[in-house]
Amino acid sequence: MPGITRNGVRIDDSFAEAFPMRGTAILITGPNRKWARQAAVTLTGFATSVIGCGVEAGIDGEIDPRDTPDGRPGVRVLIFAMSSTELQNQLTNRVGQCVLTSPGSACFGDLVAPDQLKVGELLRYFGDGWQISKKFGGRHFWRIPVMDGEFLVEATTGMTKAAVGGGNLLICGADYESTLRAAEAAVEAMNKVKGAILPFPGGIVRSGSKVGSRYKVLHASTNDAFCPTLRGQVATALDDDLGCVLEIVIDGLTEAAVADSMRAGLAAIVKLGPKRGARRVSAGNYGGKLGPFHFHLKELAP
Repeated sequence: MPGITRNGVRIDDSFAEAFPMRGTAILITGPNRKWARQAAVTLTGFATSVIGCGVEAGIDGEIDPRDTPDGRPGVRVLIFAMSSTELQNQLTNRVGQCVLTSPGSACFGDLVAPDQLKVGELLRYFGDGWQISKKFGGRHFWRIPVMDGEFLVEATTGMTKAAVGGGNLLICGADYESTLRAAEAAVEAMNKVKGAILPFPGGIVRSGSKVGSRYKVLHASTNDAFCPTLRGQVATALDDDLGCVLEIVIDGLTEAAVADSMRAGLAAIVKLGPKRGARRVSAGNYGGKLGPFHFHLKELAP
């Protein structure tokens, strides 16, 4: 596929095709950094793809105690779903099972938006009538008694209907080691972009998918065009010098956040160069038929 070359890395004349999602943000705090992060990691578990998990979620960043409502270490989490109902259900279940249960935790809304999702407004019933409503600084909180003291949780958090899911980079290298090195460099740079997350393990997915399958029960199946072991058996998208492909998927609260994340990832891959990293970068799209957001690699390349 024709494209451009930057620092020896081939960048396809292609685009990542993304789609609208619902998104929200919460801030989890804890008695120290370890426990704030533990609650966030637990909440974002099994949240890689809406295909099988219902939501896509990840850590947006750690928040300094000086910038949290209760002056304790915090972690911001972003959660995305295809519908408001699914997002509400998943938010309630995940905060209830993973944050309410975590020692010393508290949970605050962290997105200002006209539409609201219930957090403490639903979880308060766990207090069995002993919960206490508090309003402070124009915000509404619930104090729920638990065995280590109390769980402080904000009543609601904002929800945006302008979130974007499915931004992606296909990182192609000569072998596993060099391709993973490039993907890790990209993830490190992309994790610095606020308002966007990489929901797969460590930000990387090896099992990229295409829409549809020869098996009717499946909605998605392996992206055979980018599987090196199938070269010669399918219409491959891989050049002869490529032996491994890893994908990075991006979700963002805004279209700009996804673009900024992809731009940062591309810059990191190009900087590493083809000798130690990727030889080529492509993107997954469906001819523009799946989603209205098209992130063209040539426009994002350094």
